[in-house]
Amino acid sequence: MTVRRVTVPGLMAMKREGRKIVAVTAYDFTFARLLDQAGVDLLLVGDSLGMVVQGHETTLPVTLDEMIYHTRAVARGTARALVVCDLPFGSYHEGPESAMASSVRALKESGCHAVKLEGGEAMAATVRFLVERGVPVIGHVGLTPQSVHAFGGFRVQGRDEAAARRITADAESLAEAGAGAVVLEGIPAPLATTISARLPIPTIGIGAGPGCDGQVLVLYDLLGLYEGVKPRFVKEFMPGGAQVRQAVGDYAAAVREGTFPGAEHSFNS
Repeated sequence: MTVRRVTVPGLMAMKREGRKIVAVTAYDFTFARLLDQAGVDLLLVGDSLGMVVQGHETTLPVTLDEMIYHTRAVARGTARALVVCDLPFGSYHEGPESAMASSVRALKESGCHAVKLEGGEAMAATVRFLVERGVPVIGHVGLTPQSVHAFGGFRVQGRDEAAARRITADAESLAEAGAGAVVLEGIPAPLATTISARLPIPTIGIGAGPGCDGQVLVLYDLLGLYEGVKPRFVKEFMPGGAQVRQAVGDYAAAVREGTFPGAEHSFNS
């Protein structure tokens, strides 16, 4: 049976029909295949890999080459999910032309179906430039991790009236520029609900409450594999870290006791 790929227009149709969008980050082939088979709609190859895969304190050190490498692996593992490649810090900030060059590389070399960039009104002209040239773009406003130093840390945004107006304007400017969807991160739930109702494009929340059109979580967070600082919005759907330690501990004990490998794991001729 032919599997129909989720597309950016398909995300818009899901919003119109009131169907929630399920998004998860992914960084490799094996997890991508499992997530795709589980019915995830959107796989975001996030520059969060800088923290959960590479061990950095922020996403800033991640390069475009690294993003393309990981996105290529994820794309190979999918048949249905929309694959989105994060454009890392510095790969699109010099202007529309630099963003286009990075997007062309991402689309041609990784097999992704859209790119994601951070920033609101300041990036609207860049988003329009990309969309007019055939690049599907997902926006990202609120707590934008690439601006962590400007924010003074990973802090909730939009708590006062002026900040809420600014984030709303950011999201609206991206929609007007042609973005196919926008990630709302780290903002109060009532604000996210209001923005979601006002925008004609889907909102995908992370730390933005239940009123968004979809939700995204970092894979290693939802599986309980990342044991660094856990934001309030994270829910672990399995105690993955404990289970991995137990499994590897059992393996180590079996090796040391001589019970592994057994005859059934050995070649006799």
